Amino acid sequence: MQFELTAEQTALRRVVREFAEAEIKPHVLEWDERQDFPSTVLRGLGQLGALGVIFPEDLGGADLGYIDYAIIIEELARVDPSIALSVAAHVSLASNHIFVHGSDEQRRKYLPKLTSGEWIGCWSLTEPEAGSDAAGTRTAAVLEGGEWVLNGSKTFTTNAQRADVCVAMAVTDPGSAKHGISAFVIEKRTPGFRAGRKENKLGMRASDTGELIFSNCRLPGSQLVGARGKGFVSAMSILDGGRVSIAALSVGLAQGAYEAAVAYAKHRKQFGQAISNFQAIQHKLADMATGIEAARLLTYQAGWTLDRKKRVTKLSSMAKLFASETAVRVANEALQVHGGYGFIKDYPVEKFYRDVKLLTIGEGTSEIQRLIIARQILSE
Repeated sequence: MQFELTAEQTALRRVVREFAEAEIKPHVLEWDERQDFPSTVLRGLGQLGALGVIFPEDLGGADLGYIDYAIIIEELARVDPSIALSVAAHVSLASNHIFVHGSDEQRRKYLPKLTSGEWIGCWSLTEPEAGSDAAGTRTAAVLEGGEWVLNGSKTFTTNAQRADVCVAMAVTDPGSAKHGISAFVIEKRTPGFRAGRKENKLGMRASDTGELIFSNCRLPGSQLVGARGKGFVSAMSILDGGRVSIAALSVGLAQGAYEAAVAYAKHRKQFGQAISNFQAIQHKLADMATGIEAARLLTYQAGWTLDRKKRVTKLSSMAKLFASETAVRVANEALQVHGGYGFIKDYPVEKFYRDVKLLTIGEGTSEIQRLIIARQILSE
């Protein structure tokens, strides 16, 4: 076993942290209040090579692995979880679905634009009536004269308003349940395809979330991703990696909230001394630090397993479950350490507290993660 990062991974963490501190941190509150997605940040990360870290070099990637990718998401979330969320949806969902399940032609057409940040990607599975029950998809794709005609809508899609390309699931074989769902890649300017309402959210406000509408959207057969009827199965496999993303995002958010709490506790004085001298505060900080380290190790283990092409469903769900619920506890305690000041937007814990709850909901709720883990345990 090796519990140390390589020299290259340590350098990667430093580079991404410096980028986040310089290019993101000064604008966090502004972007949050304006609900503004900064496309320039995505392009900057593309120039750093951060958007292609898990993809091969001939497709514009860095040919590294999921631990490297987790480090990137962690460092972005430490400063602004909204940016980390948009990057995670772009890389581990949209880009990765095309890479893993797309044709060679699709990979070469889309991956270089996505890994460079020239294009933004989104991935759309959820519908108004198909959330945790993803197999309940109703968006339909009918084959007419060699073209697919899509009708329906998607909701809660990260990057919906800004995406240049979308990977979406639709029913191609009604009556076949989850085996009747296929995946398609759709470009922004395709007639009959448009973004709908942008959601006004509690947190993660700089990351746009919204609807996608398909109205007689005609696609050539070449836009089918993978085999017909395999879209649901492929989506579930992509979510295995996506949950490692959310686990890493949770670790990063928790780290940022914890660091803010430590700094505040050292600075804030009550009863003639820094509150960091009080045992009640020390216990909070100790519990926070312990939870973060445990979540980080579980996340890296899931990433390590993914890199070795081993089955990761149970581990990725465990990492996502534990890390997201740890992040909720840490954000809550970090705000408590700040007292009344934690409720004010001048302090970063206010935003961490609003952002964190999504992590126990997105890409499978905590309840769904427990169901997945239990099924894996009982089938062993």
